[in-house]
Parts: sequence; C-alpha cells; structure tokens
Amino acid sequence: MQPPREKHPHVSSRMKQIGFLIPHRTSLLSLFLTGILAWLGLGTVGCGERQEEPVVALVNGRAITQTEFDLHWSELSQATRSRYEKEGGKRRFLDELITKELLMQEARRRGLDQDDAIRDKTQRYKEQLILDELLKDKLQSKVELTQEELTAYYESHASELLDPLKANISIMLLPNIYAAKDLEAQINRGGSFAKFAQRYSIDEKTRGKSGDLGPYRKGLVPPEVDEAIHTLKPGMVSAPIKTETGYCLVMLTPLDEAIVQADLATQERLRQELLAKKRRKRFEEVIADIRTNASVRFAEASRYIHEDTGSH
Repeated sequence: MQPPREKHPHVSSRMKQIGFLIPHRTSLLSLFLTGILAWLGLGTVGCGERQEEPVVALVNGRAITQTEFDLHWSELSQATRSRYEKEGGKRRFLDELITKELLMQEARRRGLDQDDAIRDKTQRYKEQLILDELLKDKLQSKVELTQEELTAYYESHASELLDPLKANISIMLLPNIYAAKDLEAQINRGGSFAKFAQRYSIDEKTRGKSGDLGPYRKGLVPPEVDEAIHTLKPGMVSAPIKTETGYCLVMLTPLDEAIVQADLATQERLRQELLAKKRRKRFEEVIADIRTNASVRFAEASRYIHEDTGSH
C-alpha cells in the first residue's frame, strides 16, 4: 500500500523540521512570511513573544513612542518641566514634539537633510560634542577657588567694590573747635546732621549735598578722619577732628539696600571671572600635556600662513 501523497509538496523539508502545521487554505505568501519570522525567532507565539512598544502619536505614519517621549521629557531641566506643568503639562509637551516632527518631515521633503552646508554644520557640531566629552573626561578634577585666591582677587579690584565697612559717610567742616563741639552736642540730642551740614559746613563740595560723601572707600577722607571713622558705629557722630582746613564732624549711616545688592552682584561677577580664568588655565595645561605627547610637523604650505588671517 502506497503512502498518501503530501498535500503540500512545495513546503521545504526545513520548514517541516520547525514544526509548522499548515492549514489547507493558507496562502503561500503568508506561509512563507510566517516561516521566516519563526526561523528568525520573531514569531508572535511562544515564550519569546515580543511586545509592541506603546505609541503615543502617529505623525503622517511616523510613530512617536512612549520611550521616545519619556526620554525627551527626562532631558528637560526642572525649570522647563515646571513651566510645562503650568501650561498644559505633558500634553502640551507632546504637541510640541508633534510640531517638531512635522517640521522635520517638511525639511526632509525639501531635501534639507541632504544639503551639503547643513551636513557640514552637523559634522562640526558632532565633532564639538566629542571634544566636549573628551575635555569633560580630562577635566574631571573640579576647578574650585580658595578663599585666599578670592580675597586677593577682590583686593586687586577694590575700586569696583564696597569697603567691608559698608557704610555711608557724611561730613561737615567747621571753622573752629567751639562750633564743632556745639553742633556735636546738638546732634547727640537729636539734631539733624544733614541740616546742620547744609547750613554751617564751610566745605563747598559737600555742603550742597548735606555733607553726604557716599559709600566709604579708602582715600575718601584725610587720614586723621579715616582713623576716626573706624571707631564709629552707624548712627554715631564723631567728636571734632582737627584737620589742615578746620574741624570735622563725621557720621556713619547704613547703605541703601540697592547699593548693597549691586555690590553683591559685582562680587559674584568677579568670582565668576576668576573661576573662568582658573578653568582656562587648567584647560591650557591639559592641551599642553596632549601636545607634549603628540607628533606635530608643519607642512611646507604652512609658511604661507601669516599671523594676519586672510593675507597670503
């Protein structure tokens, strides 16, 4: 008795070996594709089943996946996330991703992704990212400023900063000791230093400003007056101070908050300036080390390159 004829002689022995059960009405194309997927381990049945990734939006057929969305969201700064949360949250962010994808598709449609100039810029940007990563690795040791370095830098820029005394100076110049003592006593009883200075001071430079000299700084007043200033507290008036031009009374008052804040801003600018210089120095040390271990030879054409770029 002859064995029954095979109903599907076109099925290869290899496909038989992987155990396919072939329905009578399965098309040859479906069978072929299913067999290939199974052979590659991509079939939809079995313990190796692959789950499709969730898609949050389709833009002209191009999927924005949940993973892609989460990655972009995680790359946002905390401040930017807070702004989104006030203006529509993640849905607003998704809308902007969709807009970006539409713009990218339009750019590709116009062939901008094949533009040589754009490709050159992209290559330079890529190179810069690589260099940044290299330098980040080379500059692993954090550059910091010591208090001694900062103090010395502030001292070298003393003309830009308030004196540590941080006080406003008012002064009046009087012709004799008697007038000075009398006004000192009246001020201590509650009299107005500014009004007395405007009325009685013989110093024409400060009289019109009610004796106001502005924030204290070194060299602002004669040495004998400067010495007395450092013995005073804000609101106190000095005893009469003898100078070459007469007798002075001096008073310290607190600085306006705006002046104090401006000084703090200047200090921060100087700190950042010094930090940038120190980082630059560290960077130059790294470059010098790399060049020391490199072989660099100038070609013949280099002699035509002058310091003045562009001249030949």
